[in-house]
Amino acid sequence: MPPAASDWNAAAYHRVSEPQFAWGVAVLERLALRGDETVLDAGCGSGRLTAELLRRLPRGHVIALDRSAAMARRTRETLGAAAHAVVVQGDLLHLPLRAAVDVVFSNATFHWVLDHDRLFAEVRTALRPGGRLLAQCGGGENLARVHAVAARLMDEPDFGARFAGWEEPWHFAHEEETWRRLEAAGFTDVRVALVEAPTVFATRAELREFLATVVLRPHLARLESDPALHERFLESVTDTLAAEAPRLTLDYWRLNIEGRAAAT
Repeated sequence: MPPAASDWNAAAYHRVSEPQFAWGVAVLERLALRGDETVLDAGCGSGRLTAELLRRLPRGHVIALDRSAAMARRTRETLGAAAHAVVVQGDLLHLPLRAAVDVVFSNATFHWVLDHDRLFAEVRTALRPGGRLLAQCGGGENLARVHAVAARLMDEPDFGARFAGWEEPWHFAHEEETWRRLEAAGFTDVRVALVEAPTVFATRAELREFLATVVLRPHLARLESDPALHERFLESVTDTLAAEAPRLTLDYWRLNIEGRAAAT
């Protein structure tokens, strides 16, 4: 994963991440469980979906992993004293698990990992033979509109120096490449589907907070030392998305990923 200039604001994410939570609940509805499995929540965020997982595993266990220290702390707060969960701060490209889990579940995380070949190899290694991967992340043209707005600002003289050496810290994969990577990593019964998920916000203020907390976090991290530039960048992107059709809308695309770890 690319190094982060600043950690997530986990409290704000917990508050504004209703779109991610709704997508994740819909993915969980496709996950048939007996209730005694061990599940890795790969990129647990603030723990809202981890809590949903635990309710489906009365006799099972959840390993909740996130690279962010702030998110791991917030997940511990969300889960409280749940005895059948452990929260780990860790890297999906260096999983400390070998044939240890029955299911790897992930929501809104894999696009923050740049090396998907290694990602799927690590996930496959963590799964027991026959174990399942069920994930959803950004893919294809995810957020192309808002990123284009941000890119135009980054090219302006006032911002240009702050974005010297900028590299996108996300990878929005497409269906065919993901299918190939899964099969190469040792997955069978592979299913990959890219679906459009435009997300409309009720007010400009809600859109602004979501942009600041989630979508523009990597950009704004470059501007933390200059509050005026930070504010101008955020306001400019928000103004554009609030004024231009479709108004108050983020152009999300979700990549659904399923597979089963081949028997060794």
